[in-house]
Amino acid sequence: MNKIVIATNNEKKLKEISTILEDLNIQAIPQSHFKIGESEEPFDTFIENALIKARYASIKTGLPAIADDSGLCVDTLKGKPGIYSARFSGSPRSDENNNLKLLDLLKDKYNRKAHYYCAIVFIKSSDDPQPVIAEGIWQGEILKTPRGRNGFGYDPLFLDYKTDLSAAELSAKLKNKISHRGQALQKIKQ
Repeated sequence: MNKIVIATNNEKKLKEISTILEDLNIQAIPQSHFKIGESEEPFDTFIENALIKARYASIKTGLPAIADDSGLCVDTLKGKPGIYSARFSGSPRSDENNNLKLLDLLKDKYNRKAHYYCAIVFIKSSDDPQPVIAEGIWQGEILKTPRGRNGFGYDPLFLDYKTDLSAAELSAKLKNKISHRGQALQKIKQ
């Protein structure tokens, strides 16, 4: 069985990634298993940040790596919170505070269209000159009040157009099938 490091310390994101990859003949090991801290994310794009995270995890472990960088992009906020989704409300990171800040910024806005975006990078080695890059986009809009208890991040506020449910109301199985991360990981698996 081949081993691969998953370059995240986010337990909920790790669970989603591991579940989607479980039918492959690989052993997906979280970077926390190796006591690796988080990589810097110095770039202005999801793809560049995912690539640096994958390279960092691969350098530290000597293993192939998968990393994602993802976030919520709101049309009327010119794509924000975007790459800053996890730390939108500042430090320490807080899903609740991020959601409150987002609702406050949108309180007088009619256009609430948004999408989740995910860039997934797979590299065979830290110096892999041909990383495999896949993207996923999940269209929806921002609700005025949170709904549901599943998921994490902005999921209670993100309304999926196809199901008319918030991402936090979806089962994990359905979310993994239709979400931005699920879409991108399916492409990587191919």
